[in-house]
Amino acid sequence: MAPFVAQVPLRWTDQDAYRHVNHARIVTLIEEARVALAFTGAGAEGLTGFASGLLVANLQVDYRRQLPWRAEPVRVEITVRELRAASFTLYYELHDGPGADDPVAVTASTRMALYDLDAQRPRRLTEDERDYLKRHLEEVS
Repeated sequence: MAPFVAQVPLRWTDQDAYRHVNHARIVTLIEEARVALAFTGAGAEGLTGFASGLLVANLQVDYRRQLPWRAEPVRVEITVRELRAASFTLYYELHDGPGADDPVAVTASTRMALYDLDAQRPRRLTEDERDYLKRHLEEVS
């Protein structure tokens, strides 16, 4: 298992009055990393189903330390923690810097549900989508 890694740039407007990344902006950084995994990465391999219907069913964020604003991007490592027929859970580690050895400032998880927008109902993962996600599957004991 290898995590999916996204380097997410910080914007000047991400910081609060204390020059730290605002807690609400953390959710946006998580979203940008998820888009890199599910839309950009999967799309580069011809998998377009995620981009046509993927909903956040649950979000949990744990702030372990403040994340100061800086010009360098945030390294976001994403692993798949649970893979079900019509949903999966992504686990995120936001590092305080662009490197793998930089400390983890935020952890988060999102339970993602696949949705057929045309039919207006949930749908199942295709075998190719499942194989793509399995590359980042982390067995949690």
